[in-house]
Amino acid sequence: MATFSAEVFQNEFLPDGGTDVHAIVTVTCSGAGEAGQSDSGDAGEIVIVDTSGSMGGDKIVAVQQAAAAALDQVLDGVWFAVIAGSHLPRLAFPVSPEPAMVRMDPQVRAEAKAAVGSFWADGGTAMGTWLRLATRVFSSVPNLAQRHAILLTDGINQHETPQELSAAIEEARGKFQCDCRGVGEDWQVAEVRRIATTLLGSVDLIARPEDMAADFEQIMRQAMGRGVAEATLRVWAPQGAEVLFVRQVSPTVEDLTARRHEVNPLTGGYPTGSWGDEARDYHVAVRLPAKSVGQEQLASRVQLAVGDTVAAQGLVKARWSNDDTLTARIDPAVAHYTGQAELAEAIQDGLAAKALGDTDTATAKLGRAVQLAAQTGNEEATSRLRKIVDIDDPETGTVRLRRSVSKLDEMALDTSSTKTTRVRK
Repeated sequence: MATFSAEVFQNEFLPDGGTDVHAIVTVTCSGAGEAGQSDSGDAGEIVIVDTSGSMGGDKIVAVQQAAAAALDQVLDGVWFAVIAGSHLPRLAFPVSPEPAMVRMDPQVRAEAKAAVGSFWADGGTAMGTWLRLATRVFSSVPNLAQRHAILLTDGINQHETPQELSAAIEEARGKFQCDCRGVGEDWQVAEVRRIATTLLGSVDLIARPEDMAADFEQIMRQAMGRGVAEATLRVWAPQGAEVLFVRQVSPTVEDLTARRHEVNPLTGGYPTGSWGDEARDYHVAVRLPAKSVGQEQLASRVQLAVGDTVAAQGLVKARWSNDDTLTARIDPAVAHYTGQAELAEAIQDGLAAKALGDTDTATAKLGRAVQLAAQTGNEEATSRLRKIVDIDDPETGTVRLRRSVSKLDEMALDTSSTKTTRVRK
């Protein structure tokens, strides 16, 4: 049975007149079990792969191998389906005139692998139609408690309008989670990230087609290890207080603030998707009415709820003091993750400015990113930034844009920008 725990890291002391309380809440899950094995209901998986004309040659062979590798990881008893994506997506398995899924078993696995082995490349790219078909396929099995998909593309969404894609993403919101991957350099990170972020998934670059199978295998194995189908972060704040933001800050930066739904007048719920044996860190910021020196108050109650059951709770506190040695301290975890969130924004803003030819803004933003990566010990980000800029002084963020930069290196920096390093607590 899954067990959760919560731990709070903060400086609870506020100066006279202070109002804003920041805390990092670490939620840890253990004993999650396997997907579909809990009492909450069955699990469903859909593999969605781009089979448009641009996927011809070696790519379509790699797609066949990747889909087969994912199917090998799907546990027996889990419902699944495979969608071949083009401008006219089709349900490649099971073969059915209507949206459908089947339970995995050894014979069905062999039949599914034979089906993906016959993929061919043809047509255009319309990812919104893929998401709509996946939504209908998941809906064909009403008792699914856990719905997860992998989506792979190699191109830009050219065969439907941006509005049609946006509508399809919104229709899929809350219906299933989706981890997204782009192969090669001809897809748009921002476009695919929007799908992944809305659907509580990840986005990453697969630089070479031959790396697809290993990536798909890893994603599906991870999905099969998420035995908690769905959990919600609940944030209570007292009457008169304002929740400024709620962010996941580890293992990736995800702003959850806009996803709030009301649990009760003082409590907001933020969806976190499914859980395996893992730890996630959340940055919660609350603004309180200022109180007199010496007074104290509960600033927030942060809970992890599975269904209607509260599985873990952490308390965020506030105490007003005129002792500068207490109020001036910044908790190391809060400082670390504040820097990591700014790092992600600086990288994305810098790359966007570079793409527009705004070299001054790009240099300033990427220089700030170098500085933040050094301050927070994010060596992976520093390594990727070195492929985009020449670093003169990491402490001051003094950099020069490199004249010749691989597009794949830019995309690798962009997709990894939200990945964070954990703070030593």
